[in-house]
Amino acid sequence: MAGLLVIGHSKTATLRRLGDWFAQDGLDADVVFGGDGLPDDLRGYSGMMVLGGAPLPYQDDAYPWLPATRALTREAIDKDLPYLGICLGGQLLAYTAGGRVERRVYQPERGMTELSVLPAAAEDPLFSVLPQRFWMAENHQDHITALPEGAVCLAHSKRTPVQGFRIGTCQWGLQFHPEVAAKNIKQWDVESQAECAADGFAWPDVLTTAEQHDQENTAVARRFADRFAQLVLDKA
Repeated sequence: MAGLLVIGHSKTATLRRLGDWFAQDGLDADVVFGGDGLPDDLRGYSGMMVLGGAPLPYQDDAYPWLPATRALTREAIDKDLPYLGICLGGQLLAYTAGGRVERRVYQPERGMTELSVLPAAAEDPLFSVLPQRFWMAENHQDHITALPEGAVCLAHSKRTPVQGFRIGTCQWGLQFHPEVAAKNIKQWDVESQAECAADGFAWPDVLTTAEQHDQENTAVARRFADRFAQLVLDKA
């Protein structure tokens, strides 16, 4: 089985539904919490994934494993290994490659959100499996405000100019969460619900929208996950 290094930013971080899907695809995912220490390099791995988290990608004082995560990200870029960064992971990819990430420059997004692909997605190895419009979970107030030189923007939403991008041939950053289903949104804690309300999202509406688009979201997320898994397996 090919190996995928997955870096989480909390001890409870998981791949959620992506874990089962990757296993069914034959992809072995090694989920590690950055605070427990990270491998020195990517030897033995055919790809890398970085999950979401609270900090900006350069807040090293609060999250001291971020420099090591950035170093591994740079290695994935240099070795042209498949990389998928989700939310913070996508912002970290952009920042490592020379882009800019800032807090509350644009409006936050909470809950299931409609996204659109850009024309470049049609020829992209990963984003070409997505429909023109699709729904994915969002939960962020940080944004990529400038992409690295040479990066290709692949998707956007009304509030967020960069919802997905690629650098190189197979390193992708996402602002959205393909691992999060409607049932996961229902489990958001009181603090997360308060953040929704503070940003103008009524919690009952967040739940209703998530439920309305659950079936569609699951189907699209599965295609996306299966395609990424295959790209990693192809590198093995």
